[in-house]
Amino acid sequence: MISHGKNIKIFSGNSHPALAMQIASALGLPIGKAAISTFADGEISVSMSESVRGSDVFLVQSTCGPVNNNLMELLIMIDSCKRASAGRITAVIPYFGYARQDRKSKARDPISAKLVANLITAAGADRVLTMDLHAAQIQGFFDIPVDNMLGSSVLIPYIAGKFGVGTDDTVIVSPDLGSVTRARKFADRLGAPIAIIDKRRPRPNVSEVMNIIGDVQGKTCIIVDDIIDTAGTICNAAAALVERGGAKEVYGCATHGVLSGPAIERIENSVFKEMVLLDTIPVRDNSCKKIVQLPVAPLFADAIERIYEDQPVSPLFN
Repeated sequence: MISHGKNIKIFSGNSHPALAMQIASALGLPIGKAAISTFADGEISVSMSESVRGSDVFLVQSTCGPVNNNLMELLIMIDSCKRASAGRITAVIPYFGYARQDRKSKARDPISAKLVANLITAAGADRVLTMDLHAAQIQGFFDIPVDNMLGSSVLIPYIAGKFGVGTDDTVIVSPDLGSVTRARKFADRLGAPIAIIDKRRPRPNVSEVMNIIGDVQGKTCIIVDDIIDTAGTICNAAAALVERGGAKEVYGCATHGVLSGPAIERIENSVFKEMVLLDTIPVRDNSCKKIVQLPVAPLFADAIERIYEDQPVSPLFN
């Protein structure tokens, strides 16, 4: 609990006000008063209804869909606080949009993640607090401090409580070669073996499962990923584990549930027993009983308190 006298204020954008309220509640603080509206022509207006002069300001805003509106809201909020003489401005971005555009994969591709980092810095943010960036090197796109929280610190205790640690019949599965490092960390913490799905992606958001590396016969498989967008990739992976690998049952977990397009319907109709997501992004449809959301507010509240009191945030990464 915050006990000393230096002022701290938490404001929320429109992307995920429930999460901002949970973070503020965990810190024993009210949400700062701000009016965010849209003009008839679509321009965004932000008005801070209370003084932030000299305050340690934390702006909570996931840049999820509608991505561009939410990003612009965040930029204008940062600028508003900067011009109002805030002491320090931290952009709390539980889900960092545009993170998948982090490199040039073909000629004339933009690196949009770097552009967004530049915009946030130019707007006046002093630091960024986020969770599970799609690529860790995005931290280097910023010229300000970035604290990249780990969703595994919330997901692993849940999985350990449900399946135990060091059991022989549980396998952690990486849905592609790029997620092997993440899956390995889960497997090491849970004392479980790892399997890998080698797939080919003919075009964006479409994947074809090619091969399963590892023994999943008769095992409970837990697919670990960072982002679930249209859910095509992870649902195909789950089907392959059952149909080709002979898995007993399949569970999924991910940090960010973007769940765009037919994602929820695909999860509902898939072989998944359960899909565990963190609430960095609000779920637009709660009708799917397979989806379970775990709260990240306590972790972000702890990180905010540490930043505010100039204490190390690194213990939260363990």
